[in-house]
Amino acid sequence: MLLPHFTILHWLAVIFFFVLFLAIAILATKAQGTKMTLSMIFAGFLVTSFGGVLSIIILEKYTKKATLLDVEQRRILFNETFVLKGRVKNIGRFKLNYCKLEVKLINNGFGKTITKGSFFKSGGFNIFGAKETKEKRPNTVEKNIVLFKSGLDPQISKNFSVIMKFPPYFRDASLRYKVHCH
Repeated sequence: MLLPHFTILHWLAVIFFFVLFLAIAILATKAQGTKMTLSMIFAGFLVTSFGGVLSIIILEKYTKKATLLDVEQRRILFNETFVLKGRVKNIGRFKLNYCKLEVKLINNGFGKTITKGSFFKSGGFNIFGAKETKEKRPNTVEKNIVLFKSGLDPQISKNFSVIMKFPPYFRDASLRYKVHCH
């Protein structure tokens, strides 16, 4: 099974921990008693598999790097949308298989005016029967987008554009975005 997003460094780490497990298993066969042998093989399996998975995660983090360039943001009032566009560039030395962009639009809520009933809601009898309905208004709008799946060679960039809904009740909204590549 060949995993396409593994680099030569990933395969070297897998081979190293497999050889380490084989060495521990061979040394465990020299132990006296089957219970001791099995427990040493099991402990060796746990240690080497944990080390292998941890090394793969660390290699993924530090060998697959991308950055966002020329990012522009624009709010379109006509249809209450938000457009984020720019370029994603592979700044690492290895090919990227895909990148995901995580975009968060956060309502800061600064500058809210204090209205009647902001601090105290009357619990008394309402003569006219008008009930106050409270809509659910989330303070965060979040969207995850796959920027590309076809692969991106080192030092190459690709354009992207993201369109997301901008709630009309947001005031002084802030934008956060982060790119994750593998």
